Amino acid sequence: MSTHVIKLPDIGEGVAEAEFVELHIKEGDEVIEDQNLADVMTDKATVEIPSPVSGKVVWVGAVVGETVAVGSEIFKVEITGAHAGAAPVADNDDEDDFGESDMDARMRAMAATKAPIGGEAPAPSAVTSSAPSTKESSKILAAPAVRAAAKKRTIRLEDIRGTGADGRVTMEDLLDQAVGRGEIAPAVAFSTEPNVTTEEIKVIGLRRRIAEKMQDAKRRIPHFSYVEETDVTALEDLRQHLNGQYAASRGKLTVLPFIMRALVMAIRDFPQINARFNDDDGIVVRHGAAHIGIATQTDNGLMVPVVRHAETMDLWQTGAEVKRIAGAARDGSAKSKELSGSTITITSLGPIGGIVTTPVINHPEVGILGINKIMTRPVYNSDGIIVPRKIMNLSSSFDHRVVDGHDAAEFIQKIKAYLENPATLFM
Repeated sequence: MSTHVIKLPDIGEGVAEAEFVELHIKEGDEVIEDQNLADVMTDKATVEIPSPVSGKVVWVGAVVGETVAVGSEIFKVEITGAHAGAAPVADNDDEDDFGESDMDARMRAMAATKAPIGGEAPAPSAVTSSAPSTKESSKILAAPAVRAAAKKRTIRLEDIRGTGADGRVTMEDLLDQAVGRGEIAPAVAFSTEPNVTTEEIKVIGLRRRIAEKMQDAKRRIPHFSYVEETDVTALEDLRQHLNGQYAASRGKLTVLPFIMRALVMAIRDFPQINARFNDDDGIVVRHGAAHIGIATQTDNGLMVPVVRHAETMDLWQTGAEVKRIAGAARDGSAKSKELSGSTITITSLGPIGGIVTTPVINHPEVGILGINKIMTRPVYNSDGIIVPRKIMNLSSSFDHRVVDGHDAAEFIQKIKAYLENPATLFM
């Protein structure tokens, strides 16, 4: 028998380390070639670690939540089958019989199809033994969280027709399959006994990255917020009219593309707000392009996919791109470049958007625009008559090191003027 040492490969793009977010095997498990041993998360993506050989796992060198440097030994597999005659692998940095460059190529190929930061990542879980997967199932595109959920419900990914990009199986596809099998979550029964249980959940992977980013933003940036109510009655009338005319041929418009258009037009007069502040070097970079981040809630946390060059798009193009990138973030198919590089961000809680929010700036940007829900309220018109109007609050936050309060107020007032007089959006 010989032992094959598996090291954390160089995934590329300057990645020096990766965090283990899920282990699919434990010591003593039998594995086959190409079986996924673990999921690791880097600053760029969540990727799988495949086994290059078949055999028995005799050593596991990492635990969930641990960050490991590239090149570190992470697994040892006692080789069986076709690889049994291979020479033992020494515990050094020399290339083994499998070939480090070959492993690198596999990992890079997988990284292109996995969920980047901002895409789906697996929830923390205990280390469990898994049955060997087939090569066919390992080639099916699905985020680690989807694979874990399928495994828990003993659903074969091969039996599901993926509706995501390139046939990727999404969480919605998995849910449809579970519903079709008649699997229904059990009802929660009430008890007369007090519940004194506690649960400790280690903050790892994507959730840890989100926590660190939010903490860094609040620590670095002196936030101030500004809220303004906006009468969107005319805008909603225009939106309904356009949807009645063009929804079938060009797609249905939400209010978001109108707000994005107003934002693009407003930053022409306030370039200091469409900027990123490198506070380490004391440099503010103002951008001519409007790369608008769209805060998107996923099953595993808040992501910010980016609509690039929103200044070049019409309403329908903007709406289609928002739908595409938000869907990619939710199903884990978004690429790294689609989740970085925003110059200003919009956040919204949709129908549950509340009256006022105080959004946290997406560092290193200097401004963020929050959209609250639209409510019909009684308002006095110019003749002193009470009429029903559709009112929406715009909640914004700014970096006071870069943006003065007066400029921030005028910026939001400019957006308000565009939205309340929607014809000006096309002038």
